[in-house]
Amino acid sequence: MIGADTNSPDEIARVLADIRTESGVSLLALAEASPVLLVFLRHFGCSFCRQAISDVADLRGELDRRGVRPVFVHLGSPERAKPFFDYYGIGDVERVSDPEARVYQLPLFALPRMHPALTLFQPAVWVGWLKGALFKHGIGAIKEDGHQMQGIFFLKGPKIVRQFRYKTIADEPNYLKLVA
Repeated sequence: MIGADTNSPDEIARVLADIRTESGVSLLALAEASPVLLVFLRHFGCSFCRQAISDVADLRGELDRRGVRPVFVHLGSPERAKPFFDYYGIGDVERVSDPEARVYQLPLFALPRMHPALTLFQPAVWVGWLKGALFKHGIGAIKEDGHQMQGIFFLKGPKIVRQFRYKTIADEPNYLKLVA
């Protein structure tokens, strides 16, 4: 598998140093200051991406107690992203705006793009919508890349400790297990 297992800490540090959040700080600086839960989103019209923002917002107190900083990577502009994070009460989290999906495609993360039929028409996705994602978080226009898959990486310094790679857009990660 391409990812942290094939990269030395020096290579990972170099990659993370080049990725800047919207506030200008590097992912390396954040990961060296405290563990980072790095959450890659698909697009803001996606019910499950809105669910991910909501889930992290609900866990914010526990993440704070554990000293873990959530950081989101998204495909929108900072202006497009802000209302979504504000709505869920975590407008203050660090975010990486990556409209061209350069960070998503780095060998360190290598998050795939999927054909819409593979993302939308899987039974697990329909079950996820029926379980409440659609009704609780709605669905919106796809203004970012609807083909891009999401992922979650738990960073401690220049090391990926754990990762969650989505098989379907409706997968339900256990965030606290990732940061345990």
